[in-house]
Amino acid sequence: MSQIFKDDKVFPVTEIQAGPCLVTQIKTNGKDGYESVQVGFDQKNKSNQAERGRFKKIGDKNAKISRYLKEFRTSGSDLKIGDLIKVDIFQPGDKVKIAGFSKGRGFQGVVKRHHFHGSPATHGHKDQLRMPGSIGAGGPAKVLKGQRMPGRMGYKRITVKNLEIIDVKPEKNLLLVRGAVPGSRSGLLEIVTA
Repeated sequence: MSQIFKDDKVFPVTEIQAGPCLVTQIKTNGKDGYESVQVGFDQKNKSNQAERGRFKKIGDKNAKISRYLKEFRTSGSDLKIGDLIKVDIFQPGDKVKIAGFSKGRGFQGVVKRHHFHGSPATHGHKDQLRMPGSIGAGGPAKVLKGQRMPGRMGYKRITVKNLEIIDVKPEKNLLLVRGAVPGSRSGLLEIVTA
């Protein structure tokens, strides 16, 4: 994240490297039963023979095998296999929807994961300060579904809607978006116009 100044105002922005993305496959109603466009981002260092054969269909001998592939449903798209989708498809002032995976925090207890306040620190509560306490009645003889307990925290898909694009830098493939986006610094994001 960073900040920029415009019209005597300061805007918190997130710099995102957005593209270029390579169109790797077009699916049609006649052949696949639905219409979609598959795009690839980043480059792989190693690849197997199946991936090399698949990317040979693109036709460009300099086309590198994409590290990430994502399919987007479309209707009547004019894209062709081998086209590059660059950051200049966005304009300042556009509203976008950004999805990504939040930071993973590993196995956490109930105090950090569910904001339990813990037990009192006195009167027979030795070694019980951060314990969850009772987990329900003994009658059902099982743990009821949805019970808040210790477990893995974070790394869930988060979508942030109506983020405004402040600036586009096509020479560096950078997108400056107002506000914060989910995930770590090197996380992968899906950006869709709202």
